[in-house]
Amino acid sequence: MDFEQADLEWLRKSFAVAARSRENGNHPFGAVLVGPKFEFLLEAENTVLSGNDITEHAEINLVRMALADYDPRSLALCTIYASTEPCPMCAGAIFWSGIGRVVYGVSEAGLYRLVGEESEEVLQIPCRELLAHGRRNVEVVGPLLEEEGLQVHEGFWGV
Repeated sequence: MDFEQADLEWLRKSFAVAARSRENGNHPFGAVLVGPKFEFLLEAENTVLSGNDITEHAEINLVRMALADYDPRSLALCTIYASTEPCPMCAGAIFWSGIGRVVYGVSEAGLYRLVGEESEEVLQIPCRELLAHGRRNVEVVGPLLEEEGLQVHEGFWGV
């Protein structure tokens, strides 16, 4: 399996996790961690609403789980697949965890177009731009399958 094919398959898995997050009463975001041979390692849903904690984004939840199970050298060889582009908080956590690669579906701009750019909860800094400021290289790929990824958000945000 090559990167391109694997990226699409694992990204679709993150969309399924996002759909499950929504079904569980949370925001529709999901993340999956995959090892260097495309093997499944972990997945996490967004739990902001059920956990009553605004920091429980899917990527943050995944990073916490990953750090409990894997050392930074191992994580450097891993890819996180995020249903939506990681926000600045999540991008920072990904950077500090040592995860070496990020692939996302829905772009930050695409999400904000859907939910309304006038929202007060907007800290619009693309993850690629934020991660470029680190001393350690984190590869960023995306957006991919954006229209498909937006489907889980339809009707959720009241627009």
